[in-house]
Amino acid sequence: MHPLTDFWRSVEALHSVVYFAPDARERYEAVGLKGWWMGYAASRSAALGTPAAPVVVATFHGFAPRLVERVVPDAWRLADAGAVLDTRLSLARDALAPGLDGHDVAALARRLGGVAERVDLAGKPLAAAERSLPVPDDALGALWRHASVLRELRGDAHVSVLVTAGLGGAAANALQVALGRAPQRQREIRGWTEEEWAAALEDLRRRGWVDADGHGTDTGRAARERLEDATDRAVDAALDTEATAHAVAVEPALAAAARSVVASGAITYPNPIGATAP
Repeated sequence: MHPLTDFWRSVEALHSVVYFAPDARERYEAVGLKGWWMGYAASRSAALGTPAAPVVVATFHGFAPRLVERVVPDAWRLADAGAVLDTRLSLARDALAPGLDGHDVAALARRLGGVAERVDLAGKPLAAAERSLPVPDDALGALWRHASVLRELRGDAHVSVLVTAGLGGAAANALQVALGRAPQRQREIRGWTEEEWAAALEDLRRRGWVDADGHGTDTGRAARERLEDATDRAVDAALDTEATAHAVAVEPALAAAARSVVASGAITYPNPIGATAP
């Protein structure tokens, strides 16, 4: 396991409360967005401005283009991007606060900022967009903002690794399902047709990563580990010595905080992201 595995799982959990908090859909609908999926797509991409559907497809990677096109650009007609950004920050504060009671949020935010402000963002569009936003004045908001920069940093790196490996969005998701890392309904959640999913599974079979029944093989598990290792190396390259030192120092307290947030019910596992709980 990579020395910073708990660090990356923790920033994933802290960031993702804005999608999976119990009242997330209601909060985004209050500013004009329609349904959970539009809320997810708009809130995650709003740091880019009002991106067109192809930009969202390219940066998110794992979602079928037709699914994105259902909600973008309509989201920007229904809701102001600035209002979406304000709503997700307010949602983040409210979702994180109960779980972080008793934790030194100011110290966590300061340490995590020491990582987020120093990472190299070359080739990391979503992370760069998040870091372009102002740092909130309050500790809860700042903590969530720094976690978001770092979550998208690793996400951007992972997309690059998947693309380099020749894995499209459907195949990447199908592999997760085959290995038990994502729910069986992942195909529907990510918008892929049965035909696209079948083609993705056939690609994975040719690689020897799944068997005839669509279950992950030992070769597939090893391949998935190589993809994760490559992502770790890409992210390591984006952190200088000082950023790495900050990450190592904050990891124990950050992981404890993230576990408290999960225990509070602000985010549940498993979820459609397919990430591992901290």
